This record gives sequence, C-alpha cells and structure tokens, in this order.
Amino acid sequence: MNAEPQRKFGVVVVGVGRAGSVRIRDLRSQNASSEFLNLIGFVSRRELGSIEEVKQISLEDALSSQQVEVAYICSESSSHEDYIRQFLNAGKHVLVEYPMTLSWAAAKDLWELAEQKGRVLHEEHVELLMEEFAFLKKEVVGKDLLKGSLLFTAGPLEEERFGFPAFSGISRLTWLVSLFGELSLVSATLEERKEDQYMKMTVCLETESKSPLTWIEEKAPGLKRNRHLSFHFKSGALENMPNVGVNKNIFLKDQNIFVQKLLGQVSEKELAAEKKRILHCLWLAGEIQKHCCSNK
Repeated sequence: MNAEPQRKFGVVVVGVGRAGSVRIRDLRSQNASSEFLNLIGFVSRRELGSIEEVKQISLEDALSSQQVEVAYICSESSSHEDYIRQFLNAGKHVLVEYPMTLSWAAAKDLWELAEQKGRVLHEEHVELLMEEFAFLKKEVVGKDLLKGSLLFTAGPLEEERFGFPAFSGISRLTWLVSLFGELSLVSATLEERKEDQYMKMTVCLETESKSPLTWIEEKAPGLKRNRHLSFHFKSGALENMPNVGVNKNIFLKDQNIFVQKLLGQVSEKELAAEKKRILHCLWLAGEIQKHCCSNK
C-alpha cells in the first residue's frame, strides 16, 4: 500500500452487527487501506434505511451493481457460505469473518470457485493480530512443548446461528495450530445441559511430535469471557496470560492485509500457507464435531 491509490474498490458490508459496525467505521475513517476502498452501502435483513449516512441497499442491487467490487460478509456464521458463493459468482472479491463456512468441504469448494473467478477470498482472523498472540508467539518460538491446555469460557451461543462449538470457537483452534503446527485429533467429547444453557466441549489433540494439547470450550449464562492457558516446555512453563496491552484496531489491521491481497502485494507462498492453515483448522473442527456427535 505504498503507492498512491490509482482507483478505489467499491465495498458493500453484509450484516451490521458488532463486526459489521466496526467494518463500516474503519471504512469511513482516514487510514492507509481505506484510501483504496469506497463504501457504497450495507445489506441487512432489517429495514434500517441508513447508518451514519451510509445507505442500505438490497442484496440484489449489491450483487448486480458494477460499482460494488468487494463484499464484507459480517452476518451470522450459518449464512456465510451462501453469501460468499453469491458474491463470488457475481464476480466480487470477498472478505468474510471467521469461520468462513461450517464445513471443510464447503470452504474448499469456495476457494476453488474464487480461483476460477480470479477473485480474492479472505477469511478474517483478528485473533492472530492480538497483542496476546504476538506475546505467545515470541514465548513459544524455538521451545519443545511437553504438554499444553487452553480453556475458553463465555456466555452461551446459538448453535443454529454460529455453528457447532468447534466452529464457533475456531479462533482458539487457530491459535493452537499457529503456535504448534498441524494437529491430529485424539478424542473429543461434548457435555450439554440444554435446560441450563450449559455446554462443555473437551478436545484432546496431539502435535506432530506427539505432545498432548487439550482444548476446552465452556459456555453458560454468567460465565465471563476468558482464556486460561498452560504450556509446559522442556525449558520451563507458561501459566496464564500476563497483561500485555490493549488490542488496538485489529479489524483495521485485518483490512490492511485484505487490501494488500487486492493489490497483489501478498506472495503466493504466504497465500498458500494461510489457505493450508485455514482448511486444516476447518477440517479439524469437522472431525471434532463428528467425534462429539458419535459419542452422544
């Protein structure tokens, strides 16, 4: 993004919940990447008219408009696959919040469609742009893992909208894969008390060097959003996360990466490595879901 913008890509934001609202804010602010982007409007199932002078347009108009060259998909996870397919087929570039889809096979198919159409398909992973992850990456590099665990707690999520816990929690899985490489699944169980809105998924994973990693997602009303981690290395241990600072502008950092892709400034090697990681995480999430369902 060093050069002056030769032209701006017209953007539509689909879904105006938390992520969509932040995307609209970043597109309207003065920053390096938004200089290459022109916010045309937003799409929502609700009749909103306009938000902060940004007009609502219909999905049909967004798909058919020659002004719209890029779609930001910020709707609930269950709708991502359908929206991505429609916008790729209409010849638009796509940025989508994670998870891209709720199945590995669908994601693989959509990536093939993007390649056929010559369009950028970018899955957001803001958790990799957090200060906590940067700290962990430095702590882990060059160390031999003996065993590790990551517990995430939060309030309940609707599975119909956000997918099975292995998919709605895929950012935690992405952390583990990004820190320790590709993982294999040993076992997975799901404990549920639907009357209490309680859910606990326990996943036992293994690194390529056979070191065990446990990932737990626990959701219930009143549970605070928190991560508890424990990594034991030959050279010592890391127990829980120190306060490493505020996560600033992580969605904007993600937008910067997306614009670099639009401008052809990301190498084929980097793109291939990112795609491999994303598909591996989606495949693992699908295998975890199968294990949990077969154990019920």
